[in-house]
Amino acid sequence: MRPVVKLLLAAIGLLGCFLFGFSWRDIQRGEPPSTRALDALVGVKVTPAKLTPEQVFEKNYNRILVDYSRHVDPTDLKYAGMEGMMASLGDPHTIFMPPKDAEAFSDETRANFSGIGAKLMTEPTGLGAKVATVFDDGPAYAAGLRAGNIITAVNGVSVADKEIDSIVDRIKGKEGTVVKLTVIQEGKTKPVILAVRRARIVTPTVEGKYLPDSKMGYLAIYSFSEPTAEQFDKELRKLEQHELTGLVIDLRGNPGGLLETAKALLGRFVENKVVVTMRFRDGDEETERTPTGELHNFRYPIAVLINEDSASAAEIFAGGLKDYGKVTLVGEHSYGKASVQNVFPLVDQASAKITIAKYFLPSGRFIGRKVDEDGVFLTGGLEPDVKVALTEDMQVEPGDPATDNQLRKAIEVLQAKAAH
Repeated sequence: MRPVVKLLLAAIGLLGCFLFGFSWRDIQRGEPPSTRALDALVGVKVTPAKLTPEQVFEKNYNRILVDYSRHVDPTDLKYAGMEGMMASLGDPHTIFMPPKDAEAFSDETRANFSGIGAKLMTEPTGLGAKVATVFDDGPAYAAGLRAGNIITAVNGVSVADKEIDSIVDRIKGKEGTVVKLTVIQEGKTKPVILAVRRARIVTPTVEGKYLPDSKMGYLAIYSFSEPTAEQFDKELRKLEQHELTGLVIDLRGNPGGLLETAKALLGRFVENKVVVTMRFRDGDEETERTPTGELHNFRYPIAVLINEDSASAAEIFAGGLKDYGKVTLVGEHSYGKASVQNVFPLVDQASAKITIAKYFLPSGRFIGRKVDEDGVFLTGGLEPDVKVALTEDMQVEPGDPATDNQLRKAIEVLQAKAAH
């Protein structure tokens, strides 16, 4: 080989090694070599390739993993990016859910989880958690837990001054395992320890109560989950064993849930009627209708209680009942969530809940919420036929007209209707 050729090859090899070393940090990040570095090295202007948004994200993701001053967990960084992307849309109903949140959302939708079968509430003195409700067929009831009991420790660890969610997380666990609750029972001076074996629990989303003084039925619907329609039918059958002069359906505080459940419940009142019309970004429309063969014969007037925490499927149900002239709405305006979301599962058990359409009620009304720059409500939601604010200085007991002035007003409205 001629000396000139050898010298040329050696120079090329040296340059290649230098370029590789000069670009090594870029390669570590998964990036192409810096064009500015190449400009400086060879004196030739190199035009950088235009990156797609996905490439820009990946480039910065890799830069943080390699160059940030401390170690960053790649999964945490990815989830933070997903959350930021969703938040940038300015839509509070489009959210990213990490695996734990996605599992909790799925359990809530199915109203099915592993636990003891009880609802807890804050205990005002800070001793722990007060038991609000114990499900009749659950393991907590079988173990002796009752409404009004106070849970002060879980598996021997005090829960004094702990948040309710934290206490619930400690009590939940794998089906078949045992949790030990230290409990103060009414009328007893010493706490007792109850061993409760966790089981699959179907959460009651509908609770009924007969009000003998007015001969009214009261049905509280807490969410629109998979078992809600069946539970509604079950509780209604119990109430109709009494002589009913009216029925109050309480949707206050109901955040909504499944459109399919709203359709099913509305199908108890009207058959093959429009539930909502959904309008998508391309202008296409899709109409949902009530099922056939599920009509119930309501032989008495009905009132529905709503407030600003009544949202989504609760508004679809109440709005449909109002549009078809089946009920009187009592209380305060509803939330005004006039959008439809789909849940899209992701590869690592996380999921994304994304708004896909706006919905319109059977009358064609759009009840979308509008707020000012401070987030204060301006317009939207369902307006009640009979407007009445809840008396704030009263400790309201669910289903108790003596402490609940909105329920009391609904009963008055129904009594006036029954008299005509």
